[in-house]
Amino acid sequence: MSGINSGLNGTAKVASNKVAPNKVNSNKIDSIKIASHKAASNKLVSKKVACPLFLVTGGAGFIGSHIVDRLIDTGAEVVVVDNLSTGKRENVNLRAQFYEVDITRPELFDVFAAERPAFVIHQAAQINVPKSLADPVFDAEVNILGTLRVLEGCRRFQVQKIVYASSAAAYGTPASLPVDERHPVAPISYYGISKHSPEHYFPVYRELYGLRYTILRYANVYGIRQDPQGEGGVVSIFTDRLLRGVPPTIYGDGEQTRDFIYVADVAEANLLAIEKGDGETLNISGHRQTTINELLALMNRLAGTNLAPVYADERPGDIRHSVLDNARAVEVLGWRPRYTLEDGLRETLAYYRQEYGR
Repeated sequence: MSGINSGLNGTAKVASNKVAPNKVNSNKIDSIKIASHKAASNKLVSKKVACPLFLVTGGAGFIGSHIVDRLIDTGAEVVVVDNLSTGKRENVNLRAQFYEVDITRPELFDVFAAERPAFVIHQAAQINVPKSLADPVFDAEVNILGTLRVLEGCRRFQVQKIVYASSAAAYGTPASLPVDERHPVAPISYYGISKHSPEHYFPVYRELYGLRYTILRYANVYGIRQDPQGEGGVVSIFTDRLLRGVPPTIYGDGEQTRDFIYVADVAEANLLAIEKGDGETLNISGHRQTTINELLALMNRLAGTNLAPVYADERPGDIRHSVLDNARAVEVLGWRPRYTLEDGLRETLAYYRQEYGR
């Protein structure tokens, strides 16, 4: 416990402003050098490893980059692994050590060997539901086999604890609302299957190797840095359309409901899970139902726009209603959402209004 506390309470060494080479050379990683932004010249300096050290997979992505920022705010040293397939290099905090590595590749173990993290926060994933339906093999390679590689890295290099980002998609169509952690798991998309399947490995790794874990099942996360293209969530897509003056598309009649949670609240739950919730599976949610029509009306009001939606056919793999009970996370982690939906949307719209120059 002392190692964890020193990482979060700011007594661990703060990583300097430095950027690692973009690619891992598996033949030379034991003698890896890093460039220092503080040096006036391009002189290379040897990396010093502080303890405890946190490795965040997917740390260039939407949620992962916010977790990295919060960890660094506490004074922790952070290593980021991301293949930049959807993440962005500019999202990575300059005080984090960055490796452009795919979690499905053997080079991931080279990063573990070089860095020897004490804790892993595993965010890297294929999160696009339509893509999972179009290419279930790729979806499983990333979300199932990729997670197994992360677990193997944890086992081989004596990681103390891993926090795993799972999804509400594991539950499938709710039998009752709100959905708590005892609700049957019955995913209706390959994405839901591939996010849930690794959950079965964590208790076994704990039993066999003593690897502590906490699993966090996210509701619909939204906020700053969420990309409206490709895998973007409904909030990021609506934000993009409203600020560009383009009518947004709603799939179905818009009366389907979702449970939205702001990214800053999700990042905070991950930090709390480093010290708490061992062996637990916890819902991280706002515990509030909002229809997509209500969401658009609220965003129109906050953005000062009045754009009517274009309605299209429902998409396969989408559930009708969703709201997660977060009471267990409140009890176990001492966590609760600090942002209302309106607060989070206001902050998100303000940020992108500046980005779009509007």
